[in-house]
Parts: sequence; structure tokens; C-alpha cells
Amino acid sequence: MDRKWTKKEAQELSKKLFHKPVLAWDVMDRTQLKTAMALAGSYMEFLDRAKTEREAVVELLSLAGEKGFSLAGKGEAGSGICLPLGNKCLALFRPGKRSPLEGINVVASHLDSPRLDCKQNPLYECVDLAFLKTHYYGGIRKHQWLARPLAIHGRIVKKDGTALDLILGEDPDDPVFTILDLLPHLSRKVQGGKKLSDAFEGEKLNVLLGSLPLGTDEVKDRFKLSMLNLLHDRYGLVEGDFLTGELEVVPAGRARDVGLDRSLIGAYGHDDRVCVFAAASALFEAKKPQYGALALFFDKEEIGSEGKTSAKSRFLESVVEEVLETSEVEPTGRNVRKCLLASRALSGDVNCALDPDYQEVHEKQNAARLGYGVCVTKFTGSGGKYGANDASAEYLSQIRSLFDRDKVVWQTGELGKVDAGGGGTIAKFLAAMGLEIVDCGTPVLSMHSPFEIVSKADVYMTRQAYASFFKGGKPLDLL
Repeated sequence: MDRKWTKKEAQELSKKLFHKPVLAWDVMDRTQLKTAMALAGSYMEFLDRAKTEREAVVELLSLAGEKGFSLAGKGEAGSGICLPLGNKCLALFRPGKRSPLEGINVVASHLDSPRLDCKQNPLYECVDLAFLKTHYYGGIRKHQWLARPLAIHGRIVKKDGTALDLILGEDPDDPVFTILDLLPHLSRKVQGGKKLSDAFEGEKLNVLLGSLPLGTDEVKDRFKLSMLNLLHDRYGLVEGDFLTGELEVVPAGRARDVGLDRSLIGAYGHDDRVCVFAAASALFEAKKPQYGALALFFDKEEIGSEGKTSAKSRFLESVVEEVLETSEVEPTGRNVRKCLLASRALSGDVNCALDPDYQEVHEKQNAARLGYGVCVTKFTGSGGKYGANDASAEYLSQIRSLFDRDKVVWQTGELGKVDAGGGGTIAKFLAAMGLEIVDCGTPVLSMHSPFEIVSKADVYMTRQAYASFFKGGKPLDLL
């Protein structure tokens, strides 16, 4: 150094050179604050109506219909088209001014959340109580599902092909269900000293269904029979109908404001319905984008994106074929590939926020924080980035320019310390199809629990980020 710097000069230089994350509340004006709170209210209503992937698709189709979208081939394509798949997967597309061969802008998120699924033969009785057996779905902490009110959502398709949709435990007049927990007085030998994964067994996540018998004690399985009789009287079900059903056990109750200031939202399913809602909301606002705007909503992310309705499927290619036809472009294999290679995407998935009580599992310099806006995650995976998508510097620069241009408050983050954390998203599957993509979503506390926490400021900034992206500029031309 050629001279001694004064304190004031050094402070001015630090302002110029250092990067400091911005608390979203600090930069939001009164109008933005009012908009953020109204958006949070709409989001909470969405959460209450969309506790399963099926319900989310139904709700999204309803919202899209109100915005002028129509099913592919059944209306005017100019306002937007809907392409559902198997009631668990959905694409919403808004045509742009440019040809899709020049690329489209994609936000992809997932509809499923960790939960308990009823087994195919779930009903049984034990010590004069009736139960449902379950198999947990996705990465849950099993002890968090005990001794709490639970609801049952899902569909049963009867032998004659009739579909029955059930929601039990959500209406204030409904009964709720629960999984029993062991009192601390008796748990020392059974659970004490064991790892959580051993202390709480998956086979013991059995849902308490009832305790009223049918008939005298000479009747075999009369508690189970009583439950089946109630289900038959009300819904016409027999035990064999469970074989062809998909029943999901989820936390009962509404999304709630959290905190004296109501600045937070506590609910089941923020992962990943906060990004689903933000993407749909942003797409509905994108009236006449330069480039086609596509919101993809996949299933099965929480179990590795396996199956027909997942990001590993050929659904995106089919959607692009429909997009090309809508734009009067021949949907050849070459044109599909050309569109995908010219397109760019955001993987709309949440990241974990810095937990105040467990800061040791985070690398705080690179951890997302609640209230500091939408989180951009350059790479996912675990350890040495295994199973990762790793976005390029050029693409990150484009995203940075977009968000800064539109005054989106954003931050970067990763999922825990290098050798302690990690996780996957759907980004790598879209990247394999040729799209430039980076993870971009809302920070969450208590992720994968039955009551996750997000900041209303971050929900707002996530929607703003997706709106900025759909408005965007020219997608990368990689040909």
C-alpha cells in the first residue's frame, strides 16, 4: 500500500467493495409491504386447499382457468394453455412474442411433500383399538409425527372404476387422527440412548382410527369391523377398495400466521408449495412476455424423482411438442431439442435457512437467512457435489443482472456444511435435457417437519424473482 488510509476512507471503500446481504424488510416500501401481506394471505389459502399433489393440481387448474388458461387443444392458446398429467403433474404455458425455437423461460417446482402413505392393506386392530398402517414418504423425522392431530387425504378407486376423493380431519366438525407416543416414564429402555432412526420405527407409525366395537366380544375383529361399517355406510367402501387407493396422512389444520407481528407463516408443505404458488402467481402476471413462459409442477421429487409424473420422465419433451404446435412450429425431435437447448430455467425449490439454535451444522458465510429474500443455490448434491446441478458463472451473471434490474432482494446459500449436509433437487434432470438451470427458492426453517416456517418477505421476493425471470431477456443461445 502506498499510503495510510483513514478510517472514513476505509469505510467508504468497504461499502464499495464488500458484498452485504440485504434484509428484505429494510428495503420494502409501504406499498410493497401491503402487497407482500396480501400475497401471503392468498398463499395460505392455497396451502389449505392443496395439501396433496392431486389437490394442488386441481387448485392450480382452477386458478389458471380464472386467468384465461385453457386445456391444450380446447380453447384459445393465446391466453395460455394447461397440460396436466395423471392428476399429479402439470404444465402451464404462456406464449411469448418470439418463436419457441429461440428458447423459453421455465420455472420448475415440485408438488409433493414428505408425509405418511397408507399401506395397501392398512386396516387392523390391536388391544381393542383400530389402526391404519402407513409407509412414510420422503425424508421425515419420524418422531415429529407422533402425538399430533392428523388428517387423511386421498383418492380410492373402487372395483367398478368409481373414484372417491376423501378429506377427513380438516373441517372443524371432523374428527382428527393421531399416532400414539410413549410416555417418558416408560421410554428409557425402549427408546433412551438410541439413535433417533432406531428409537422411532417406521412400522410403528400407525394411525389411530377408533375404539368403538361392533357387536359382542364373540365377533372377530369387531373394532376393525366397526370402522369398515362406518366407511361403508358413508362412502360405500369395502376393505378391498383400499388395495386400489392412495391415501395420504398429513398434519391437520390450517396454515397460520406466526409471531406477534404476523411476519412468518407456519404450515405443512412449504417445501415445495411455496415455490409452486410463487411460480403460478408470477406466470399469471406475465401477460405478454418476450419469450414463452412455462411453469412446470412435478411429482415425486421427495423420493428421487422416480416415475411417470416426475422430472425424470419425458413429460417436459411432450410439453415442448405441444408448445411448438401451439406456435405453429413442426414438433420434430430436432425442433424439440433446439427449443430445449436455447431455453433457460429456474429450479424452484426451497433451501434451509440458518437455524439459530443449530448454527453449527451450517457454514454461516454461505447459509441462507430468513427474511433476506429468495435464495439462489449455485450447486446442490452432497459431499463433493455428487448428484448435483452446478450452474455456470455466465448463467448466474444473467440471473444476477435480472434480479438487480428489477430490485429483487436475493441471497445465495447452500444446504449445510460440506460434510454434514447436502441434498438434491430436480435441476439436474432438466440440465440433462440441455437447459441452463439454477436452483432458486424460498428459505425455510424446520424443513421437512409437519410445521415449516417461512418469512412473508421471502414469499414475496420469490414471486418477484420468478416474475422477473419470466419477463426476462434473451435466453442463452447455446447452439
